Amino acid sequence: MTGLMDFFDELIQPDGSARAGKKQLADWMVTASRDMLKVRQTEAEALFRRIGITFAVYGEGGDPERLIPFDIIPRILLAKEWAFLTRGLEQRVRALNMFLHDVYHDRDIIRAGHVPEHLALRNKAFLPEMQGVSVPGGVYTHIAGIDLVRTGEQDFYVLEDNTRTPSGVSYMLQNREVMMRLFPDLFSHHQVAPVERYPDELLASLQSVAPPSCEDDPTVVVLSPGLYNSAYYEHTFLADKMGVELVEGQDLFVKDNAVYMRTTHGPQRVDVIYRRIDDDFLDPLAFRSDSTLGVPGIMNVYRSGGVTLANAVGGGIADDKAIYMYVPDMIRFYFGEEPILKNVPTYWCARDDDYKYVQDHLDELVVKEVAGSGGYGMLVGPASTREERDAYKERIKANPGEFIAQPTLALSTTPTFVDNGYAPRHVDLRPFVLTGADKIRLVPGGLTRVAMRAGSLVVNSSQGGGTKDTWVLEDEDAPC
Repeated sequence: MTGLMDFFDELIQPDGSARAGKKQLADWMVTASRDMLKVRQTEAEALFRRIGITFAVYGEGGDPERLIPFDIIPRILLAKEWAFLTRGLEQRVRALNMFLHDVYHDRDIIRAGHVPEHLALRNKAFLPEMQGVSVPGGVYTHIAGIDLVRTGEQDFYVLEDNTRTPSGVSYMLQNREVMMRLFPDLFSHHQVAPVERYPDELLASLQSVAPPSCEDDPTVVVLSPGLYNSAYYEHTFLADKMGVELVEGQDLFVKDNAVYMRTTHGPQRVDVIYRRIDDDFLDPLAFRSDSTLGVPGIMNVYRSGGVTLANAVGGGIADDKAIYMYVPDMIRFYFGEEPILKNVPTYWCARDDDYKYVQDHLDELVVKEVAGSGGYGMLVGPASTREERDAYKERIKANPGEFIAQPTLALSTTPTFVDNGYAPRHVDLRPFVLTGADKIRLVPGGLTRVAMRAGSLVVNSSQGGGTKDTWVLEDEDAPC
C-alpha cells in the first residue's frame, strides 16, 4: 500500500501496524485472496445493477444513468469516535434549527450582529412567505446530511451542511446489505452497529411533527418529482421501507384547508409530507407558476398548520455556503457553548481581503459556488491548469459574493481495493441526522464517499467518486 503514509490513514499507522481496534480488519486484508476479492467486487456490482441503484450525471450526452462505484473494503469508526461525532452533530443541527426559527421570527442573532442581515434576508433561499410561521416542534431541518472530513487522529471538520433534501441514505443502507451478503465471515468477527433501523427512525421523526390538527395516527407520504429525478430510486426505497405511499404532485390535492391523497378508496387526508421537491416547484400558486411537480394551494395549508412539510420550506438558508461560516457563532450565541465540530477555514470573496487572498492563491484552494452542490462548478486549485484558474478568476471577479474558498485539506485515506491490490483513497462521511419534535436520532455511521481516482480529493459521485460501507464498532475492546 505504497503512498499510504502521505496522509492520515484511518486503518494503518506510519510504522505499518494497524490502528487500535482495527487489527482484525487489517489482518483479514492481508490473508484475503486477491482472486476472491475480485470475484466479490464483481458480485457487488451485479447486485447493485440488479437492485437498480443508479444516479444521474447532468450535462452529459446520451444516457447519464450509471452505477455508483462501490468499494468492498469497509471503513471503520470506533465507538468513542462515533460518540464524539454524535455529540457534535446533535449540537450543530440543534443550532441550525434554532437559527432558522430565529430568522423567520425575532431575528435575535441578526440584531446582535452575529450573522449579517443581508446574508440571511437577501439569501436566495429566504422566503418571506415563512415569516412568522410556526412549524410543529420548532423543527425546520428534519433530515440533515452533514458532510465531515478527517485530517488526523482527533481532527474532524464539517465541510458542508445539507439541510434541503439531502440524499444518499439509500446507498448507506444498500451498502450494508450487500456487504452482509458478500462477507458474512467478516461481520461475524466484528460487532458492527446496525444501520437497518434508519427507515423506522425516519418514520418516527416524521410522525412526531404531525400538525396539531392530526387526531389519529399521522398519515405520512413521500413526495417525489417523479421517475426522471436523479434520486428517484431513493424516494421509492424509503417509501417502501417506511411502509408509506410514494406520491407525486398530481396524487395530492387541497380542500378545506387540508391536503388529501387520491386513493382507490377515495380521498385520504395527509398529515406529514417528506418532500423531495425543491421550494420553487412546490406550489405553482405561491412560487413558480409553470411547475407541474407540486400541489396548488399547499403553501396556504402549510402556513395555517394543516400539514407538515419536511424539510421545512425556506430552510435552504441553513446550507448556504456563506451562512456555513457563521454556524460556530450560532452555537455560541444560542447555547453559550464552544462548537464540538470545527468548520473548515473559509474565505468569502465578498470580503475585500478574502477576495484578494483567493485571487492570489487559487492554485492552493478549493473554490465553490455559494449555492452550488454535487461538486458541480467547483475548482480544485492544486489539480487545475493555469487556463482553468484564469477562467475561474474571471468568474469570481464578476460575482465575488457568489464564491467561497477553502484550503485544500489533507483528507484522511482508507485502503481501497483496486486492480493491483490495495491503495489509499481519500474519503469523507455524510451522517444523517433526524430531528423530531421529541428528540434527535442518528443511526451509527453514514455514507462514506470515496475518491476512486488516485490522488483525487473530490468524492462526489457526479465527479467519479464511489462509496464504502461505514462500520461503527460497538465494542472496540473485543479481542483482536
